[in-house]
Amino acid sequence: MRRLGDSELAVFPLILGASTFGWTAGADASMAILDAYLEAGGNAIDTADSYSAGRSETVIGTWLRDRGARDRMVLSTKIAQSSENPGLSAQSIARSVDASLQRLGVDYLDLLYFHLDDRAVPLEESLTAADALVRSGKVRYLAASGFDGDRLMQARILAGQLDLPRFVAVQVPYNLLQREEFEQRLFPVVRAQQLAAVPFSSLASGFLTGKYRGRVKGERGSEAHSRATRAAQFASKRGFRVLDALEDVAEEHDRSLAAVALAWLLTKPLVTAPVVSVSRPEQLADLLTATRLNLTRHQVALLDRVSAG
Repeated sequence: MRRLGDSELAVFPLILGASTFGWTAGADASMAILDAYLEAGGNAIDTADSYSAGRSETVIGTWLRDRGARDRMVLSTKIAQSSENPGLSAQSIARSVDASLQRLGVDYLDLLYFHLDDRAVPLEESLTAADALVRSGKVRYLAASGFDGDRLMQARILAGQLDLPRFVAVQVPYNLLQREEFEQRLFPVVRAQQLAAVPFSSLASGFLTGKYRGRVKGERGSEAHSRATRAAQFASKRGFRVLDALEDVAEEHDRSLAAVALAWLLTKPLVTAPVVSVSRPEQLADLLTATRLNLTRHQVALLDRVSAG
């Protein structure tokens, strides 16, 4: 387990993302994925009130109740992007959290993420609303997603001045092909504030699995087309060099490209645990091998070099 920033929460090296639940993963598949994750020792679930219009939270709530697993899970959700309660006004925050708690069937959240930086609302208002939730016991810790370094610093200053909750973690897109935002912009702030860095898009929209090495036009269906479109942005000379290097390292360890890409992330300073999402249990089994994959210094250096922007 890895400590989440300076909080009392400790999480498995891979956090199970629930963006597919109620969408590409139906209820039965979602329950099977959650079962497999728990059986493997996983203890952290990441969802959002906007995922599948709240169905993701409902599926998780059913599973938590049926398995009696609430006390074994570090449960996080994100607010601000739902159609019912958009933004980070005090009213939206209070309503969003109450709705999420109801769908999840729980009394409290271990971690509440602001899903975006709502600059239409004073940050003090948002943090004060979160403070009320912490004091009431509905939320244990606060975290951020979509915040740049300046806004993270503003939030920390306000928290110190007004005795408001501090962010303990930040979600950021980070992978072998998206390094600049975290490494060059956020890293100094994350280190100074002792935040947990929680990467999402850890496999570059699936590109780092190698699935999209060929042309993407053969994809069929709206969801598949959406995945292919996102992955296509990485289909460059640099992207294919990274895939070549991943294949070399994967062959040396007899592991998948995806597992190697995640193992690389787990070697990076300040990274606590990447978020991974799957649509089938067998996909999860492959990704979980990353937690037991020890890359050599030479292999990490190789991946660092070929992925440098």
